[in-house]
Amino acid sequence: MPFLVFLGVVILIVLIIIVANVKIVPQANAYVVEKFGAYSTTWSTGLHVKTPFITRIARKVSLKEQVVDFPPQQVITKDNVTMQIDTVVYFQITDPKLYTYGAERPIAAIENLTATTLRNIVGELELDHTLTSRDIINNKIKIILDQATDPWGIKVNRVELKNILPPREIQDAMEKQMKAERERRAKILDAEGAKQGEILVAQGHKEAAILNADAIREAKIREAQGEAEAILTVQKAYADALRMLNEANPTDKVIKLKSLEAFEKAADGKATKIIIPSEIQNLAGLVTSIKEVGEVGEKHI
Repeated sequence: MPFLVFLGVVILIVLIIIVANVKIVPQANAYVVEKFGAYSTTWSTGLHVKTPFITRIARKVSLKEQVVDFPPQQVITKDNVTMQIDTVVYFQITDPKLYTYGAERPIAAIENLTATTLRNIVGELELDHTLTSRDIINNKIKIILDQATDPWGIKVNRVELKNILPPREIQDAMEKQMKAERERRAKILDAEGAKQGEILVAQGHKEAAILNADAIREAKIREAQGEAEAILTVQKAYADALRMLNEANPTDKVIKLKSLEAFEKAADGKATKIIIPSEIQNLAGLVTSIKEVGEVGEKHI
């Protein structure tokens, strides 16, 4: 009976040891395994069993991209302005073995390296250039950090300057400068608006004058066309009358009578000197004689 109890206890202990040494590595993780204190292998995602009392898991490493927000650092620009700048570093562990054995405290090492690199870069720039060159500074820091952390199995993907805080008096001066710049732009916009308004008004007057001139010109053209058509109509009627008169084969007396009518119209009370052809004079005398004979006849009756 005691032997059976002892055997059961041994089996239970063995099962506990086996279960304790079965390890499951989650997705996007890696386990660095040592054997007798020396690096043995790196477990990737899946089920693994380690040898009890011989192998051990030295470090569990996450292969996901990680973000570290470092506290603000004091930096001095080229024109001796002290400011506070904090940085955010995005990195990823690419080699768990190098990450485990490359540096004692890799995150702290990255923080110190970021601070010194930032001081060196900003120290070569003036304040205005620093405020407008974030992308350049980010890229320079990223390149330097990526090269320095490569032996540690770390890949630096991106570096961002989170905040740049100049001294209070510098901020006040910048705010005044920005206010003055905004006021200047507002005045320029107002002047441009007034200018455009005057241009539009002038263009309106110009177009109105052009339209008025076109209307007057069109009226005169139509009036001239009407007068021309009237003259053509009169001339056509006169030509038709002459044609009809010519076709009627008039006598000399009729022609002379028509000449007398034309003479009457030509005088019209406006001429001061009129030359009468001899034919018309004779015809006039004839008409007068006929008129006198008519009057004598009326008296005798």
